[in-house]
Amino acid sequence: MAMTATSTSAEPSVDEATALSAAACLFRSLGDPARLAILRHLALGEHKVVDLTAHLGLAQSTVSAHLACLRDCGLVASRPQGRASMWSLATAPELLGVLAAAERLLAATGDAVALCPAHGVAAGR
Repeated sequence: MAMTATSTSAEPSVDEATALSAAACLFRSLGDPARLAILRHLALGEHKVVDLTAHLGLAQSTVSAHLACLRDCGLVASRPQGRASMWSLATAPELLGVLAAAERLLAATGDAVALCPAHGVAAGR
């Protein structure tokens, strides 16, 4: 997917539209504070759901639902360990690169995102 490619056409091609739609899905999967917190914990290494619930103060069902979303998006993976599952980042280098780029973008834009009327703090996010 080449989101940064320039195009002279006013209308995106079918392939470009598909790529942009996939990118929007990716960013929606990253658009929940609890999912971002889960990813930050998994960046430190594998965790069980019970560990994540303790770290985040969220219900087990909530953490499990967020992990299912992240798994369905291909961002996390699990492996069995006894009766539990160990969760980890599926594509750690790429995902950590996106998260680091987001942190740099937030630093560069200051409070603009938080003040955004559509998506900022006042908008109920």
